[in-house]
Amino acid sequence: MTIFIGNNLTEKSPKVAIIIVNWNRRDDTLECLESLSSINYGNYRIVLVDNGSDDGSIEAVRDEHPEVKIIEAGENLRFAGGNNLGLNAISADDDDFYLLLNNDTTVEPDFLSHLVAAAADSSIGIVGPKILYHDRPDVIWFAGGIIKPAWGYVRHFGLRQPDDGSFDEPRWVSFLTGCCILISKNVIFKVGLLDEGFYLYSEDADYCLRTAKTGFKLVYEPRSRIYHKLSRSSGGAYHPRKWLQRYRSLFRLVRKHTPPVTWPLFCLNLIWELISLPVNALLQTGKLPPKAKN
Repeated sequence: MTIFIGNNLTEKSPKVAIIIVNWNRRDDTLECLESLSSINYGNYRIVLVDNGSDDGSIEAVRDEHPEVKIIEAGENLRFAGGNNLGLNAISADDDDFYLLLNNDTTVEPDFLSHLVAAAADSSIGIVGPKILYHDRPDVIWFAGGIIKPAWGYVRHFGLRQPDDGSFDEPRWVSFLTGCCILISKNVIFKVGLLDEGFYLYSEDADYCLRTAKTGFKLVYEPRSRIYHKLSRSSGGAYHPRKWLQRYRSLFRLVRKHTPPVTWPLFCLNLIWELISLPVNALLQTGKLPPKAKN
């Protein structure tokens, strides 16, 4: 196994399989792949799982990135199903780590080197980077996170905060977003795959809880930086349909990881968020810190 000295890798680096799931986001996927072509980590490969796209995604990737292994699902398996298909397809190979990466991201050249270095300790199961807004790279979207299962509480640290150094220390966390996570092969063996019962949202929170329960640690590594494209148009995260699906998934998370005696706590949290939803939608949707003056 590779030995790390500071931030520098020795000659034999762990092998990383980068799994990207796509569904009708050809341009985003191509931009993501282009940014990956500039990373300074050598021992990796890319697996693209296509969830039945009809926008020419597969043809474009084959033409512009022939080195990428493409797995065609033929239908929309969503986040969990698409990633599981990719993981199953390569599980017998010699990869040391699996990186799940959203296709609406771009990355810094050294992002993977920092993630792998942070995962050198075998007690660490999952590592995640600092994630910034793609169109506002001076503003944080994710700097680690926290889960309180009984309340159905999953939150990002640093959300909408300026990237001023306040979130530049690595630390243990209870939540890492599935937007970008480096998972040890040992975790896959011991924890298993993502739960496809989560139709949309909370698959990552569930996986973090399952990983922690088996004794692995989760680490936020801020030296690794990526950029996430997010829609902050009207409604955004507060659109009623998205909100309803989010809380359906959160209730599944609560039922899966907590005893029934604690479920009233989730109901209280739900009532509070129902009351505060209109205010939050007005105050937070699309609201970011002002740009720094040159």
